[in-house]
Amino acid sequence: MVQSIDRAMQIIQLLMSDNSRIGWAISDISERVGLPLSTTHRLISTLVRHELVVQLPETKRYRPGPKWMEVGLQQVEQMDLRTAARPIMERLAAEVKETVFLSIPYGKFSMGIDKVDGKVKLRVVESLGERIAMHIGAPNKVMLANMKLAEAEAILIRLMDDQEKRKQLLSALPGIKKVGYAVSYAELTEGTAAIAAPIIGFGRKVVGALGVGVTTDQLTEERLDFLSKQVIQGAHEITTTIGG
Repeated sequence: MVQSIDRAMQIIQLLMSDNSRIGWAISDISERVGLPLSTTHRLISTLVRHELVVQLPETKRYRPGPKWMEVGLQQVEQMDLRTAARPIMERLAAEVKETVFLSIPYGKFSMGIDKVDGKVKLRVVESLGERIAMHIGAPNKVMLANMKLAEAEAILIRLMDDQEKRKQLLSALPGIKKVGYAVSYAELTEGTAAIAAPIIGFGRKVVGALGVGVTTDQLTEERLDFLSKQVIQGAHEITTTIGG
């Protein structure tokens, strides 16, 4: 497995080594990386299947695939998102005096990428960079609600074996999208609640969620109404800042 990865990376690095060259013939690739033609063909076929390499139909030559651009843009987007969100998060934390956190979707998980503590520190996000299943917590539910229904359903099928609970969550998503925020109680940390709103990026694609964490005993209806408005406004500001 490790040897195959090393060999695949050799091929990718070769294809990316000369931007002026319009594709590589498989015989040239085989010769340059020092692999048998059959091995080279097998590795390239796998890379093509994953869109890491494409074959030009006119010449049958190979070049880097679109997946690299997608990955690169996602990384840039995430860096831009955190930079854009930070001052808004700091202001929001000062205004509401609660912990504010920023999450991004990561396949069937989400990941916390930033947090600003409020007046009282609250462990809502266990640790930055930790993966949390997408059916758990307000930030994840509000991100699911702003995905295409088929995409959200595909994620939940992978996470939830209980069909009835999965259907209940799916049926709740349109309502969450309509009101613009989600609320969760003690789903991640006992004694806490979270309110979150979506951050929308280019092409109206959900790229993250802005959340506020509170202790459940302080979350009255009046407080929930205030916090939901504040977090929606903050998420909208971030969306506008990143050009969503």
